Amino acid sequence: MEREHATPGGDDQAADEAPSVAPRRGYEALIEYRFAWLAGWDSLSWAMAMWLAIWVRYDFNVGRIDTAGVWLAIALTVSIQVVVGLWQGLYLGRWRLGSFEEIEALLKTVLLAAGALLLVDIPTRWVPISVPVAAVFIALVAMAAVRYGWRVLIDRGRRPSGIGASRVLVFGAGEGADQVITAMLRDPSSPYLPVGILDDDPRKSQLRIRSVRVRGTKVDLATVAADLRADVLLIAIPSASGPLIRELAALGTAAGLRVMAVPAMNSRFDDNIGVEDIRPLTTTDLLGRREIDTDIGGIAKYLTGRRVLVTGAGGSIGSELCRQVHRFGPSALVMLDRDESGLHAVQMSIDGRALLDSRHLVVADIRDAARMAEVFQEHRPEVVFHAAALKHLPLCEMHPSEAVKTNVWGTSTLLDLAMRHDVDTFVNISTDKACDPTSVLGATKRVAERLTAAAAETARGDYISVRFGNVLGSRGSVLGAFRAQIAMGGPITVTDPEVTRYFMTVEEAVQLVIQAGAIGEQGGAMVLDMGEPVRIVDVAQRLIAEADRRIEIVYTGLRPGEKLHEVLEGIQEHPRPSAHPLIAVVKVPPLAATAVVGLTSSSPEVLLADLLRNMDQPPVTAPQD
Repeated sequence: MEREHATPGGDDQAADEAPSVAPRRGYEALIEYRFAWLAGWDSLSWAMAMWLAIWVRYDFNVGRIDTAGVWLAIALTVSIQVVVGLWQGLYLGRWRLGSFEEIEALLKTVLLAAGALLLVDIPTRWVPISVPVAAVFIALVAMAAVRYGWRVLIDRGRRPSGIGASRVLVFGAGEGADQVITAMLRDPSSPYLPVGILDDDPRKSQLRIRSVRVRGTKVDLATVAADLRADVLLIAIPSASGPLIRELAALGTAAGLRVMAVPAMNSRFDDNIGVEDIRPLTTTDLLGRREIDTDIGGIAKYLTGRRVLVTGAGGSIGSELCRQVHRFGPSALVMLDRDESGLHAVQMSIDGRALLDSRHLVVADIRDAARMAEVFQEHRPEVVFHAAALKHLPLCEMHPSEAVKTNVWGTSTLLDLAMRHDVDTFVNISTDKACDPTSVLGATKRVAERLTAAAAETARGDYISVRFGNVLGSRGSVLGAFRAQIAMGGPITVTDPEVTRYFMTVEEAVQLVIQAGAIGEQGGAMVLDMGEPVRIVDVAQRLIAEADRRIEIVYTGLRPGEKLHEVLEGIQEHPRPSAHPLIAVVKVPPLAATAVVGLTSSSPEVLLADLLRNMDQPPVTAPQD
């Protein structure tokens, strides 16, 4: 079985159609007048097909043939062929030579010519009726054969010589591999030459794509790579999951191959994959990538034409929220942060300029209740995304009262103001550390979830929390720290060899946060599907494998309040599906704001105990596995 790839039709230029070898004398003229000689060949094909059909019809008894009638039939058919061919674009360069589109146009033209001949021949009897019926198949084969032969010559001329090109072993025999292999073999200057394919689907074991055949499965990777003298393993599955990419990356590295990939579908402007799309693996590839089905209509309904406030707008989550919300055309997008440099950056990313001259850029601290009241009074938001928080676990442990001021009291202030101003939708951004918390950070974020649930009981609008894990590329994330440590020559510091974390790209997380706002259950926590947890040491080792030097890993031990494995649902929580397959719902018990009014302590142990006591849970004295 051989799969061919057809490039969409379009005007062909002579240079695009010619093989890359130096043309002989007369060859350039052949290319320049390609459409003229194709029309001539098609006319000759009809003449040959008609004479052959009538000779067979009369058992090669030339004396029985009406020569004048045959020539009249040929003249009529050829005329119709050329006229209809011009109309179909066959002789105007509308289709790429030998493409499926051209063959389809050729078939229509030949059938129309044959049909016209039959209509004329029935009353005139220039030739027996069986002759046009037989001739149409003969002519079509002759016309298609020349086009196919020319296509083969073009493809062979464009095929890379392999000199200096990396020999590529492709994993995946689907549409992505079809496109990228075709692209590699149609570019004489391609730095890559595909030499074999691997695929785990047994139904594709005999498949060939552009004469490159499937050689086995991923189990055979090392053997096949050695046999074919491959240099590169290309993962040609745009929708490949994180676990599969990590497995293939490990196998490829062990076999001495450079591991590369094609980008995910949602990171490209179109559906076509070319040589320029081949790139080294990114951390996003290794940790997981997926397409998120977004209900655009539902999101637009609560964002378009509305006044939207984003707190923490200068941070990683907040700034991406601003960029994505902006696309839905809110009547006003109010971006609030105490970091003026962060506001400068987010305005630049949205408007392409950062004059800081808009009242919708608000420098303020959510701890300042009076200032927040001024902001709500001036802008009267209808939708609030609350992303402002202190998020670094060790710092919250060292300065617990600061975590309370921002994560608890700041959230309480915003909730109170939102209810007073009849906000329609309030989305509190939470974290997986709020599940069965063992740290000040986790406990304060859990209290924020419960305060939001309490507000939902009396508020007119929808008040929800959204809970997820680590975000790739966020400021202060482990990945940024690892890259900085590698740049300095190491070592990379990892808390524990078995520690795992959930990861999601900031774009994916924010898409789901906005989606959760459209489908959220009043007072509940919307839990994002983060995929499978990833061992941090595996990420470190993958980044080290890409480095140009030897980097050591040093294990420092879990820090106070830190868990070995994070969870997205608590022990006593029972997640339920929502209207979106990647979002679940858990019930959050409400907690009145009066319960945390006087909450403060300089000791993380005392504060954590007080926070947990307020949540009717026994205090946790040690990190939980």
